[in-house]
Amino acid sequence: MHFQAVIEFLGDVSVLQRLPSSSITKIAQHVVVKHYNSGEYVFQEGEPGGGIYFICEGEAEVFRSFLSDNHDSQVFRWGKFDHFMKNESDKQEDIIALTKLTCLMLPDKYSTLMHPYSIWSAEMNLKTCAPVEYILSLDPLDVNTFRGVTLKGAPKSNKVYGGQFMGQALAAASKTVHFHKILHSFHAHFLLAGDVNIPIIYQVDRLRDVPNLATRRVNAVQEERVVFFLIASFHREEEDGFDHQEPTMPSVPDPETLLPEQGLEEGVKLPRHTPRAEVSTSTSVPWPTEIRPVDPNKYTRYTTRSPSICYWLRAKGRLPADQALHRCVGAYFSDLLFIQISLNPHRREGIFPTSISLDHSMWFHRDFRADDWLLYVIDSPTAYNARGFCRGQMFNRKGELVLSAMQVGVVRKLKPPTTASKL
Repeated sequence: MHFQAVIEFLGDVSVLQRLPSSSITKIAQHVVVKHYNSGEYVFQEGEPGGGIYFICEGEAEVFRSFLSDNHDSQVFRWGKFDHFMKNESDKQEDIIALTKLTCLMLPDKYSTLMHPYSIWSAEMNLKTCAPVEYILSLDPLDVNTFRGVTLKGAPKSNKVYGGQFMGQALAAASKTVHFHKILHSFHAHFLLAGDVNIPIIYQVDRLRDVPNLATRRVNAVQEERVVFFLIASFHREEEDGFDHQEPTMPSVPDPETLLPEQGLEEGVKLPRHTPRAEVSTSTSVPWPTEIRPVDPNKYTRYTTRSPSICYWLRAKGRLPADQALHRCVGAYFSDLLFIQISLNPHRREGIFPTSISLDHSMWFHRDFRADDWLLYVIDSPTAYNARGFCRGQMFNRKGELVLSAMQVGVVRKLKPPTTASKL
């Protein structure tokens, strides 16, 4: 098999999809092609296994007996995309080719490639990696299930930030598709407030897999309740296609000439080596995002203003080149100061507006780097019947439209707090 064919095959092996794309490429460089005739042993009990085997073509039968009871045995049949290795437990195991069998074998000396530090990086340095990469690094529980937590180094209030739900759920979905298929859209629904002190289990359903497209549904579960879900679509890059862009990026000052938004970047700096198993506390932390508002005016929560905003943003630190990660980070960014813009025309003294996100949709048009400056342009064309509607566009510094977003949320007027007399 030539190298590109090996890459194509390995990208469809479920157990490998959770790995960083760079790890899959390295595995492709080290695998050895093995051929077996029907009835031939791949290996027998007592023989060295040699490595990890991935079935490319054909079927194999596995006969497994337990040393404690020779009458207790199991027989399995494995086919394309299944994998196996020499069993070193209390079982005797023979693996026989049922048909002509072709396997790719990763030698034992390269088995560490199967165990990267995170789903995004084979080697993650917590002291130097971008904070948002750390936030979106999930723990795989199996090929379709992942665990995320609200880290001490992640922004939060009294509930899970909506962008964290979206970014982590998309990370889970991205790690169940061929790495050549890139996220192009998703539609999300916020059902219940997320608890920052409870790990989030992301369950992925593989709804569709065809050569150029894939569709995934992801449920975010806390204490056996679905608190959030989305459906995401993925598309392999194609050379033949049309290209046009109608929206024009507004003419605004360069981000280097603007002052940071201190209200979003202030916070208590916490140790970056916090174990991932720990969940958050109520301690204030900085956003993993640099913000440069285009409007230099300072507003209070009572200032009436236009239902629009425009600001530059980028991830703090440097991210790996994996485009899947950059799109997950774009989703993470997109919920920042979004539905709240629909409250702007209704802010005034004595009014206490509040907003709750209901659903959120995004479309990714072009590749981009989330650690380079992006201009986020948001407006709210309408609010009615306690629902606000907002839409957003992100442009890179070349003026290319890289993504579009829309969100609907409940926007209400709360009664002002009252102070009861102690007399």
